[in-house]
Amino acid sequence: MSNGPRKPARWQGSDQALRAVQVAFDVEEAVMEAVRVAAFQANVSTSTQIRHVLGLPVPAERPKRPRLTVTLSGDDYALLAERYGLAPDDRLAIKEAATRELIAFVPSKTAGKKK
Repeated sequence: MSNGPRKPARWQGSDQALRAVQVAFDVEEAVMEAVRVAAFQANVSTSTQIRHVLGLPVPAERPKRPRLTVTLSGDDYALLAERYGLAPDDRLAIKEAATRELIAFVPSKTAGKKK
């Protein structure tokens, strides 16, 4: 028996991931761009693309939710609220207005297309 607290069953598989080490490669801009472009074209993460290039096994990816992320400060919310004519504390309405603006950013031929 171990002396430590027992982990829930759903955490049992995390031991290997906890021992993994993130590695940063110092390479020229051209290498970074080539990897990023290849990852974009293959619709995979840059990490997955690096694993492909290095001939490493690629774990089966969970289905990704199609979403974009950005970090917004309180000042950002205030600016967007003013832009959209909304209350600065109505973050859901601000998010919805920003979502509509992002959708409008896409040319109409490709808007709404899913892969």
